[in-house]
Amino acid sequence: MSRYLITGATGFIGGHLAERLVDRGVEVRCLIRETSDTSLLDPLGVEFAKVGLHDRDLLNEAVRDVDVVVHLAGRTTAFALEELLKVNRDGTYFLAEACANQEIPPVHVVVSSIAASGPVARNQVRMEYDAPRPISNYGLSKRAGECAALLFANRVPTSIVRPGMVFGERNKEMFPVFQSMAQMGSHVVLGPASPRVSLIHVDDLCELLVRVAERGQRITVDDNLQAVSGDGVYFGVCDEAPSYARLGAILKQVIGKRGARQATVPSPLTWLLGVAVEAVARLSGRPISFNLDKIREAQSESWECSVENVINDLNYEFPIRLQSRLEQTYQWYLANDWLQ
Repeated sequence: MSRYLITGATGFIGGHLAERLVDRGVEVRCLIRETSDTSLLDPLGVEFAKVGLHDRDLLNEAVRDVDVVVHLAGRTTAFALEELLKVNRDGTYFLAEACANQEIPPVHVVVSSIAASGPVARNQVRMEYDAPRPISNYGLSKRAGECAALLFANRVPTSIVRPGMVFGERNKEMFPVFQSMAQMGSHVVLGPASPRVSLIHVDDLCELLVRVAERGQRITVDDNLQAVSGDGVYFGVCDEAPSYARLGAILKQVIGKRGARQATVPSPLTWLLGVAVEAVARLSGRPISFNLDKIREAQSESWECSVENVINDLNYEFPIRLQSRLEQTYQWYLANDWLQ
């Protein structure tokens, strides 16, 4: 029986992955902080390792005797790139180092982001073998984390998964998009050019993570820490990439808002709004997800990514279409009183 270590297990994706693995009879160890809320994990009977990613000696013990490490922990927002790098780059380095220190190194599945690869021009698709070109601080920090893990790829069997926008039951990040459509009948698009977006339901992403761990290719790197031929790199996205405006139209059908409208915010106003919101956040001392970094990503032409390696290596074809997954998520929000 395989034993998994999950970092970031108390997060949205980590909780769903832990549930899936336990349902399959897999032993799960969760790396958590002392202050972590484990209320969703406690009923699963998982093992806890209260270790920070910068505790190098304790990390060696946490990784001991596991077959797979799924690295989900990370930071998404910060005022400075250095703060993001401390977690997304340095924490990944120390975890990969701990894997390399084992007598039999575990498989290391590094969960990155499509932000690490960067956007593409309209009507193009980002391929697994394309050289990464991140445009945001978050993307730079996640790419730096990938490179940190790849420094050990000659000793640790390593694969990278780059999810797109992840949604599903218990998700808070995309909830405002559902809420805006359900309660106000509007879908806000930033800028006149609505980019193509890559999404994935959390159930599909968790299935991909398990398949990558069990049968995925491992990365062989070149001198630039780039995956040779793209082997071992997987985009965690579904096989549909609607424009952000089209996503609003799909939600309109899902929620049944016939009179719903699209609210387009002109690009100059978007940037001014971003500056104002970030200024307020800095005064309060608390970073928020709507910031200049995210506006840079939202103003890109396309985030459409390839699923070639997912289909060819993992033999995975998405069993439920995007609209049905959005409907599934909406019904969960209703049933759990997130939407009134």
